[in-house]
Amino acid sequence: MLIPCLRYRNAPAAIAWLCAAFGFERRLVVPGPDDTVLHAQLTLGDGMIMVGSARADDYADHFRQPDEIGGKTTQMVCVVVPDADVVYSRAKAAGAVITTEIHDQPYGGRGFACVDPEGHHWYVGSYDPWATAEGGECA
Repeated sequence: MLIPCLRYRNAPAAIAWLCAAFGFERRLVVPGPDDTVLHAQLTLGDGMIMVGSARADDYADHFRQPDEIGGKTTQMVCVVVPDADVVYSRAKAAGAVITTEIHDQPYGGRGFACVDPEGHHWYVGSYDPWATAEGGECA
């Protein structure tokens, strides 16, 4: 099991946005001082992400927020949904910056890419790699 973890400068606002844009549900939100979030668990179907407030601690020395590095990131979160068109409409209505318009993928499914209000990159699509017969061992 893998669970992506993201830090946000305004974690309460990010949590609200992720729920509105993508349909995440709050499973657990542990508030911190000064309107911060120490730890949050957001679920979508069988998946989960963890969210916390960006803060100065030993762990933070390993990370940079996208706005600190010219809006770049080294990864994106991929969200598998039953209907990418529905989520596309929700994300646009919530103010997502669409970086790749919704389209059919040559390997199956349909999806789009976007950036959330703090610059984290997301791919949302209907392609479910667990549902295909493909697979194999890592080389």
